[in-house]
Amino acid sequence: MDRLAMLEVFVAVAERGSFSKAAEALEMSNSAVSKHVAALEDRLGARLLNRTTRRVSLTDIGQAYCERARAVLADLDSADAAASSQQEEARGVLKLSVPFSFAIRHLGPVVADFMAQHPQLEVDMVLNDRFVDIVDEGFDLALRIGELADSSLKARRIAPVRLVLAASPAFLDRHGRPATPDDLSTDHFLRYSIGGDQVALAREAAPQEVVTRVRAAGPLKVNNGDMLREAMLAGTGFASLPTFIIGDDLKSGALERVLPDWCVPPIALHAVYPPGKALSAKVRLMIDHLVTTFSPVPPWDAFEG
Repeated sequence: MDRLAMLEVFVAVAERGSFSKAAEALEMSNSAVSKHVAALEDRLGARLLNRTTRRVSLTDIGQAYCERARAVLADLDSADAAASSQQEEARGVLKLSVPFSFAIRHLGPVVADFMAQHPQLEVDMVLNDRFVDIVDEGFDLALRIGELADSSLKARRIAPVRLVLAASPAFLDRHGRPATPDDLSTDHFLRYSIGGDQVALAREAAPQEVVTRVRAAGPLKVNNGDMLREAMLAGTGFASLPTFIIGDDLKSGALERVLPDWCVPPIALHAVYPPGKALSAKVRLMIDHLVTTFSPVPPWDAFEG
């Protein structure tokens, strides 16, 4: 049995504490995972894992062996990535995690253009509105909007993301147009669940200097920006959304900016990728392509509003 495969399977089991989870991550059967670990233990003449019906844990020997096995695999990954990057050609499979609304509205043509430039590349793009664990779930790259909570990941800024507090003209005709943050009716402030229930506001002249925070306590809470936009267009309430979602609505007048002398502090779109290994050509070239396409001024901000 292949020694490298035995190492990879053993480390996967050790990191996940489960044969079944390792099998799922490696796309192998449970029995195949068990055979690889058993073969490694037979080869070494030592028990590496304690097995019970509830959990799997490392023995003392297994702990020490796992640390060295991780280092060996990391060195191999670095060697592979270095060789790949020197070819200056994106090839293989690029597994990419992207937020729903951003992907559907802006990423299709960008990825298609990148694939046309790199015909030996296959892109596996997964759309979701949650922060995936890119290491555990096997992603090469993820696009994230907002603050980067996981400091262990490497990141590169792709583009600024401008947030706008807006509502439909019909809603503002019914409820009035607030002049100050104190005039905002929090009971009509629709909530984006991923962003939390408070929105910071700053004066337009100093967008980075937060002056106040407004609590969102409206009757609707959703985890997708386009669904929130539909509620705003229907006159359900007001919300803070990125211009890459509502820029066209602001331009057409379907939505109207609330508190035009105030703004939500800008955030950013980042590309994040796993630490600890050389950057492969496919990841580096994709990031460069995104930066070239979306910076310094992203196309969705080409409006007046």
